[in-house]
Amino acid sequence: MPFSPWTCMMLYTISCLLDAVDGNAARYFNQCTKFGVVLDMVTDRSSTSCLLCYLSSAYPSWRIIFQLLISLDLSSHYMHMYSHKKISESSNRMLRVYYSDNRVLFAVCAFNELFFVALYLLSFEGQSTFPQWSIFPLYILALFSFPICAGKQVINIIQLVGASQSLAKVDIEDRQMAAKKIS
Repeated sequence: MPFSPWTCMMLYTISCLLDAVDGNAARYFNQCTKFGVVLDMVTDRSSTSCLLCYLSSAYPSWRIIFQLLISLDLSSHYMHMYSHKKISESSNRMLRVYYSDNRVLFAVCAFNELFFVALYLLSFEGQSTFPQWSIFPLYILALFSFPICAGKQVINIIQLVGASQSLAKVDIEDRQMAAKKIS
């Protein structure tokens, strides 16, 4: 990652675009599997975590923020996956819109990743191999994508809270069922 930033950015972007296509292709060809769903989530979280790890070293004064974003991303998606991705009518409206409209999901995820990619490329500013013409567009991209990235983090928090509540409810129901069997 610290070398060949444009190549790395291009490969990362292609990976993100292919990730957007693979789930749709699996559904279209009726080839969805639990393994595929988990693998998709794990690879998504891994690639974003790697990028955030690099950003935490490139921007040391923001290190704790990037580390918290890694934790939030991993925990919210794991809890959501573990709670069987239940999004009901009683779920938070933002979460329902996010998961019910693939265009919204794609746009939010794309701008979230674009913000991190812009920060990644801007970390090379001032290096002799970094073209000066690219600085201004990258700042514009970062400024434009930041609010959507922040919104994605709010969605992650809502997802984490909702999944935690759902899992706690299941635990309570399981204990009540176990207590009824004993008595």
